[in-house]
Amino acid sequence: MDTNGEKKLTKKDLRSVMWRHYQLLGAFNYERQMSLGYAWSMTPVLKRLYGDDPEALKAGYQRHLEFFNCSTSTSPLILGISCAMEEQNANTPDFDATSINAVKSALMGPLAGIGDSMFWGTLRVIGVGVGAPLAVKGSLLGPLLYVLINVLPSELLRWYGFKLTYQGGNKFLTRIQEDGTLEKLTESAKILGLIVIGAMIASMVVIKVPLVLHLGGTKVSMQDTFDSLMPDLLPLLLTFGCYGLLKKQVNGTVILIGLIVLAVLAVTVGLL
Repeated sequence: MDTNGEKKLTKKDLRSVMWRHYQLLGAFNYERQMSLGYAWSMTPVLKRLYGDDPEALKAGYQRHLEFFNCSTSTSPLILGISCAMEEQNANTPDFDATSINAVKSALMGPLAGIGDSMFWGTLRVIGVGVGAPLAVKGSLLGPLLYVLINVLPSELLRWYGFKLTYQGGNKFLTRIQEDGTLEKLTESAKILGLIVIGAMIASMVVIKVPLVLHLGGTKVSMQDTFDSLMPDLLPLLLTFGCYGLLKKQVNGTVILIGLIVLAVLAVTVGLL
């Protein structure tokens, strides 16, 4: 806490966040993916800001245990913004805490695309292509070139990106909160998230019913019948069903196993 009575993160807190972020993939899971690693990285921040308020600390952990998935090289940029927003939330009574996850969700996709294409798809391939032939010949120049081409740019982006987003985040957040932009950004992120989920349902959840009924000498395809009512109706109903189970606190792993068993039985009897 500074001389003005505001809760302030220390350099030690911020360094701890950065060292912890290397474990983002240490507890990857299919339900919320990198959420445990993200919450672990934010722990020093949450303890510093909410350590004297158990309920606020609990709420902070719950925020950062929500779904998160991004390229590890660009994740520190989001962590920097999260640190700045948590600091703002701790010092501003009317701050909308839901905006913290809204901003995270809005940044995940774009930064994942940049990080994966730049480091996994480009610099890593170039580094291996240049360094591997030299390494096979026993030259230390091989791994050195790989580090210079791929690892060093990633580390520079992580550390300096985190610093810039945290320092700029405070000033930026104060300005957009005062002019109402933050509220609009939060609402826009929610709408964008729903649109993306809707598109994913149609493209990634696939249910085909091969069953054909013979009625009065006429063949009736059940799949065509469902499509005539509404394209991708079954994937939508399945998604709503899984969502309903999650709302009832059914474990995601249990739902996944149930879907596998249901799919095997349905294919065995010819329903799918």
